[in-house]
Amino acid sequence: MNFPTNLKYTRDHEWIRVEGETALVGITDYAQSELGEIVYVDITTEGETLNREDVFGTIEAVKTVSDLFLPVSGEVLEFNRELEEHPERVNASPYEDGWLIRIKPSDPAEPDTLLSAEAYRQLIG
Repeated sequence: MNFPTNLKYTRDHEWIRVEGETALVGITDYAQSELGEIVYVDITTEGETLNREDVFGTIEAVKTVSDLFLPVSGEVLEFNRELEEHPERVNASPYEDGWLIRIKPSDPAEPDTLLSAEAYRQLIG
């Protein structure tokens, strides 16, 4: 499994990559492999300000639907519209083409409170 060291991770299997004043959020390689073939991503919170661990959308695989939890508090700026036509990108490229949302964190220091790649690796065993 791939766990880039430049990302921070949650216990709910989301990742965040800070890029200046904004950040990309997605699900981990582990999460996409556990879900299986992803067929639909539903994000309806674009433009909303949410708290850490609030549900910002759902992701649907062939056999299940899972909630998506915001790793840090902030405003949901953008949904990756490419996933409307190609949800399988989350499976193929969870850390690049398969990102889910772009957010503006309310507290720039909050991502530092999340798990490192090594701590996340230990969490999932």
